[in-house]
Amino acid sequence: MPIKFSAHLDTLLPNLTPEARLRTLAGMGFTGVELWGHWNYPVPALARAAVAAGVTVAALVTELIPLTDHESHDAYLAGLKRAIAAAKILNCRTIISQVGNRREGVREAEQRQAIVDGLRAAAPLLEAAELTLVIEPLNVLVDHPGYFLTGSGDAAEILAEVASPAVRMLFDIYHQQISEGNLINNITRYLPYIGHFHFADHPGRHQPGTGEINFANVFRAIAASSYDGWVGMEFWPQGEQPKVLEQFRREFMFWSQWHYGWLSATP
Repeated sequence: MPIKFSAHLDTLLPNLTPEARLRTLAGMGFTGVELWGHWNYPVPALARAAVAAGVTVAALVTELIPLTDHESHDAYLAGLKRAIAAAKILNCRTIISQVGNRREGVREAEQRQAIVDGLRAAAPLLEAAELTLVIEPLNVLVDHPGYFLTGSGDAAEILAEVASPAVRMLFDIYHQQISEGNLINNITRYLPYIGHFHFADHPGRHQPGTGEINFANVFRAIAASSYDGWVGMEFWPQGEQPKVLEQFRREFMFWSQWHYGWLSATP
């Protein structure tokens, strides 16, 4: 199916107010946006602006409280409740969560079990709110040294233990290219666990075409799958931003729509 791209309010058009960003992105044809910390935005005003622009808020981030320590779970759940409240106002269906850094001197199995237990405690809150939490593997080689969860397979194993449809994985194409490569095979293998995508090219974390990732093939694999969620544009444009976004729209949004029509017509 056609890929639904969500433009990132924290990496795109930073010279504009959030409301102006929404209007500008909507005018360029982007129907979804996402953000990092909801606490950095006037949430009710942003919700009104999104409705006025005809844009869906696809995802936001919960507070960065580690799941690797049982002692922090109460604080994590309190932060999640605040994220759920913000998501409800924004009519946002997906909340992004990191799991935290490794704890020195603590067995890996203990930290992993803490993540599972924390997510199991979070699941009823999410199920009651009819929202999805997506945990994010990150790379430790370039951006997040010390982070606990790096592999999509490890994330899938944790999610299998949590066993809630409200808790899934954010597959970040940029991070996973650095951490493990094998992008298309891993996307295909772990698709039942994937609830959201992010992407940027590598190296540099800029727009597609500035690095080594073959986005035409990666996007083709996503479009050919059963995935019907959002694919977030979490990149820092290299070059003049409006021109970069217009080029991306021409190369990939139109391509996605055409490719889906071709797929549908293929016997």
